Amino acid sequence: MAHKIRLPEQNQVNLIGRLTRDPELRYTPKGDAVCRLDLAINRNYKGASGDWQQETSFVPVVVWRDTAVRCNERLKKGFPVSVTGRLRSRSWEDKEGKKRTVLEVQAQRVQFLQSETSGGDGDEQPASAAEVSSGAGDDEEIPF
Repeated sequence: MAHKIRLPEQNQVNLIGRLTRDPELRYTPKGDAVCRLDLAINRNYKGASGDWQQETSFVPVVVWRDTAVRCNERLKKGFPVSVTGRLRSRSWEDKEGKKRTVLEVQAQRVQFLQSETSGGDGDEQPASAAEVSSGAGDDEEIPF
């Protein structure tokens, strides 16, 4: 007799990184704002030779509604942000009819770690945080 094992499921991601490009704001057919952010997240480690190495991961982030508009207005390429959200897999067909799949972060919270007026020297306090409800955009078509 096989025993069923109950595993707790958790889908939460916390990332801190820098935007690799300016935010991209679009609107769904229903008029909801959706913003795409692309983050670069670095990891430093010692390689086999003992030298320090750097590995960079690039992660797409999707932000919805009012927070999407604020991100588009206040963030620029190179700005540092903290993102809390959940992973979501999305599939679509491209213009040539090929099926594409992406794993992205659906943002629940975005914190701006640099103000718009900061020169990027890191001396400023975090500018603000923007909250998004966890279900934002779950059933919406993302126009990217």
